[in-house]
Amino acid sequence: MTTTSPTSPTWTSPVAGRRTWRELLHITRTGVFSVVFILLGAWILLSAPQTIPGDAVTTLTLDRAGQQGISVPTVPFAVVVALLYIGGGIVGLLPNPRLSRLKFIWLLVNGILVIPTVLVIIAAGGRTNIVVMLQESLRLSTPIVLGALAGLWCERSGVVNIAIEGMMLTGAALGFVSYTLILSSGLNLQTPQAQAVAVVISVLSGGLMAALHAWLSITFKTNQVVSGTVINILAIGLTSYLRLEVLVNADAGRATLQTVPIPLLSQIPVVGEVFFNGKPIFYGMFILLIVTHIVLYYTRWGLRTRAVGENPHAADTLGVNVIRNRWINVIIGGMIAGFAGAWFSLETSGSFDDQMTAGRGFIALAALIFGKWTPIGAFGGGLLFGFSDALGQRFQFLGVQVPPQFLQMVPYVVTLVVLAGLIGKSTGPKASGIPYEKE
Repeated sequence: MTTTSPTSPTWTSPVAGRRTWRELLHITRTGVFSVVFILLGAWILLSAPQTIPGDAVTTLTLDRAGQQGISVPTVPFAVVVALLYIGGGIVGLLPNPRLSRLKFIWLLVNGILVIPTVLVIIAAGGRTNIVVMLQESLRLSTPIVLGALAGLWCERSGVVNIAIEGMMLTGAALGFVSYTLILSSGLNLQTPQAQAVAVVISVLSGGLMAALHAWLSITFKTNQVVSGTVINILAIGLTSYLRLEVLVNADAGRATLQTVPIPLLSQIPVVGEVFFNGKPIFYGMFILLIVTHIVLYYTRWGLRTRAVGENPHAADTLGVNVIRNRWINVIIGGMIAGFAGAWFSLETSGSFDDQMTAGRGFIALAALIFGKWTPIGAFGGGLLFGFSDALGQRFQFLGVQVPPQFLQMVPYVVTLVVLAGLIGKSTGPKASGIPYEKE
């Protein structure tokens, strides 16, 4: 009688062919989205006819004056969208791989429908302005997109930068402090000139904080997360001190950067109002987005930066100065973060308050991860968070019966949801966060 050992190739396990529950329960992003849309569709289908009058009509206005618009029967629209959500969710759960393209398109359409559906339902029987909503979404996404671009320049070269928040806060504080001091110094500068100088100082102050981050993390090879945390703490203390010592007793100006309509383009219906009727830093966001994309993917410097972020030793053997490349990119990122800080104090509020950036630097990091470390993806992530912020404000404007504290939590909740499960596997540059040791 012969026996076959467990190590023999002819031996089979008594449980061979059985699959564990983890193998049977294969969770994918498509499956998660599908379940979410099914539940959302069922909720709309059951609640909308019960809570909204059947003859309610929502008017979506398409100009700032509110004279042109589209009338939408609220309940029928909600029911159609709910059926699309449920249908798309069911198709998304089907195991047939031939339906993969249909699943993607249907779920994408469902995602796009979220924006008009929310606006139509919360403004049931009234009016809501789509142009203003889009304007606010883009405006509120400005510091997030700029912060994400700041992180992109750093991380593409292999340096983790969680100090975006501190750099933005420093730019906001020093820019406004300098603006206040210029106005009270007796210099013969008009308000626009003083504001321009203040924006430049914001940019330089962000670069100065970035130089500190580079000095600690690149030259002295300090843990990059610890270095970023130190800078964030330093920025909180420094800016609070400046506000108490300079701004509290000063006659601080309240003027903000003026709107600069672009001739002809600003007259285009809807598009002109949304994109070509903004303020300087708002336009700067688009300029930096385009420049970053071109430099990163179509120039020698961008190629070297990406090589340093992926494999610095290989880049070094080809003659690239890794340390210098990282220093320059980190300082560029810090200057962009300082520019984002100027948005808070000089373009939006005309004042400075302690911690007025309110975590937007960390949301910018989430947008960067959401965008897979690409400029266009970072812009999409920033726009998502900007829209969620604008949506919370629109809820307050329309008198939705929700505590304002919960509405203020919307962008942070969106950040958690996106990072927890909606972005899937997201891997940054391979050498990001690893100090470079020259062999």
